[in-house]
Amino acid sequence: MYLEAKETARLYKLLSDKLGSDTTEAMFKYIDNKTERSVEATIKTLATKDDIASVRKEISEAKTENIKWMFIFWIGQVAAMLAIAFLVLKK
Repeated sequence: MYLEAKETARLYKLLSDKLGSDTTEAMFKYIDNKTERSVEATIKTLATKDDIASVRKEISEAKTENIKWMFIFWIGQVAAMLAIAFLVLKK
């Protein structure tokens, strides 16, 4: 952290000598604002504990729904196979 501040001060001095104090200050403000907006945008896209809890709940509900439909399908398949077996054995 100290090294970063030292480098920033050195860069500020070099740029202000070449570009002038006002231009250098404006450039540093622009970079700070751009960085701050970038960090805020990144924070908005990160998942929170509440987001993860809601996703887990949705996954759990989907699993339950899938299992229910699987059993309905299996019962239908067993009923169809029994009907075919009775028809074959009846002849």
